[in-house]
Amino acid sequence: MQYTEKVMEHFNNPRNVGVIEDADGVGEVGNPVCGDIMKITIKVDDTDHISDVKFQTLGCGAAIATSSIVTELARGMSIQDAVGISKQQVADELGGLPAAKMHCSVLATDGLKVAVDDYLVKHGRERIAGEVKSADPNFDPHSDEDEPHDDAEACGL
Repeated sequence: MQYTEKVMEHFNNPRNVGVIEDADGVGEVGNPVCGDIMKITIKVDDTDHISDVKFQTLGCGAAIATSSIVTELARGMSIQDAVGISKQQVADELGGLPAAKMHCSVLATDGLKVAVDDYLVKHGRERIAGEVKSADPNFDPHSDEDEPHDDAEACGL
């Protein structure tokens, strides 16, 4: 399994690590197959733009890199645009991800979606994020991969 230089850069020097203590929205997601856990916290300004975003991730290098890049992408975006960040966009921003690690980009985008919806619900508004794949107990993080994989290898075990 080969990572791009950008994945390694975000793994070794992740951006926006931490928790916003007075966050407007919190998103926690996990992958039962790998055991990766992500928490994304956001601050939203009066114009519905994400003014600050931080993450905590317990997981493999790809999970940390995807969390890091999602926070960079989302900072300054409107909440509507932020929930539109796709797993492919995350992978592309990192210069690519091995097929067995694409599920990490799903978790990162799902964590952001859950944080945005948490913000909206706290303010009496309707959710906008749509489907959160990792929340489905039957979610197979590898279902749309072209290459077969070994869960232990994919998770760096």
